[in-house]
Amino acid sequence: MKPFLPVWKQRHNCVKMTDRTEAMSPLELYESLMAQGDKVRALKTAKADKTEIDAAVQLLLKLKVDYKQVTGQDYKAGSPPSESSVVHDNGPAADGADDEDTVDPWNVSTTNAKGVDYDKLIVRFGSSKIDKELVDRIEKVAGQKPHRFLRRGIFFSHRDMHQVLDAYEKNKSFYLYTGRGPSSEAMHVGHLIPFIFTKWLQDVFDIPLVIQMTDDEKYLWKDLTLEDCHRFAVENAKDIIACGFDVNKTFIFSDLDYMGSSREFYTNVVKIQKHVTFNQVKGIFGFTDSDCIGKISFPAIQAAPSFSNSFPQIFGGRKDIPCLIPCAIDQDPYFRMTRDVAPRIGYPKPALLHSTFFPALQGAQTKMSASDPNSSIFLTDTPKQIKNKVNKHAFSGGKDTVDEHRKYGGNPDVDVSFMYLTFFLEDDEQLEKIRQDYTSGALLTGELKKLLIETLQPMIAEHQERRKQVTDEMVKQFMTPRPLNFNC
Repeated sequence: MKPFLPVWKQRHNCVKMTDRTEAMSPLELYESLMAQGDKVRALKTAKADKTEIDAAVQLLLKLKVDYKQVTGQDYKAGSPPSESSVVHDNGPAADGADDEDTVDPWNVSTTNAKGVDYDKLIVRFGSSKIDKELVDRIEKVAGQKPHRFLRRGIFFSHRDMHQVLDAYEKNKSFYLYTGRGPSSEAMHVGHLIPFIFTKWLQDVFDIPLVIQMTDDEKYLWKDLTLEDCHRFAVENAKDIIACGFDVNKTFIFSDLDYMGSSREFYTNVVKIQKHVTFNQVKGIFGFTDSDCIGKISFPAIQAAPSFSNSFPQIFGGRKDIPCLIPCAIDQDPYFRMTRDVAPRIGYPKPALLHSTFFPALQGAQTKMSASDPNSSIFLTDTPKQIKNKVNKHAFSGGKDTVDEHRKYGGNPDVDVSFMYLTFFLEDDEQLEKIRQDYTSGALLTGELKKLLIETLQPMIAEHQERRKQVTDEMVKQFMTPRPLNFNC
């Protein structure tokens, strides 16, 4: 799929708005449109001068154009802009606007060696930063030290996490939902990030989890057969199970299997589809007239697990149980749409915790890809392959010569080996010492890479050993619809 130009960038390629309308929010524009429409009707009723009526009509038409540029939707009386259509802009485009980060469910790229500017992304997507206050609150409610992904800002953004904690403190439980798009038989270490964190959440809050394997999505987007996509889903499920999830609290499902067998799940898919227009999905996801209709309808399938009554075998048909979704922030467009639809079909909005991207070995300008073996450390890699990949391909923030490095030091903010250690090295003090030593020049690039190799090799070897213990019978048990241990 070709990268699309999001609405927030499209507006700068269109006819420039007036200063007045450009400063308006979508809701303010909507209200101005309503008021201007009333004015036009009043003028016509009063049989005002034709020149005055024409001027009022022209302004109304101009406001409608501005409204569509901002929201990606046509103005419709009685339908205020939805949450998923609200565009959070950073102001007029300046020189170099084409260097903006590209972040959508299919493409992630930036020209900055440090990676995506996540503070700007929070503003653009309209989410909230996970600040120290929230991390401290999670620690208090969970009764455990926050996961390193929280301590280090790897999970950096959220939607409504405070409301989830409010309910939990009142003895109202919630459930977790995350997923995997199975595009290959082997997963890479970047794919583990949401599952490592989700397992921690499941353990500390003692709650059920549903994991969606979107084999249908991969068939629609990739040049793969249905049989391969379903096989990849089962193979990937083995890696997910190897993360240590509790079979009594975890349901893993393939879309190709579950949607046809669950009336309740498909009912929610249809409800969502009815409340999202083609214009909305085009504005949110950038679909074009040449995209197959399966792509256009798929977002409703990814949205449906956000609602508890999609899983009657677990929640007994209840539709009021809150959902928390840990995911990478490129998946947020799906759930902005979901949160917009939820109250209109009588369901609570899902809450989200967003992670940063796991960088490719070649640098943080893009995320690790399963389609490029040299950009990734795979869960099937041998110790020798891990060593060779890190030594040969991991982008360095060090200087060109040892003397220069000793004198000026390296830059850990762009060094991929250091970035990987922030994900996988548990000891905060050790990580900080590595940062200081590398910055001062006391630690050389080769020595830093060696530290990463010594961290990754046993971690992946242990994962491989756990995966060997996952039998077909275990996979069947995890993927069979059934009751889970759940205390509401």
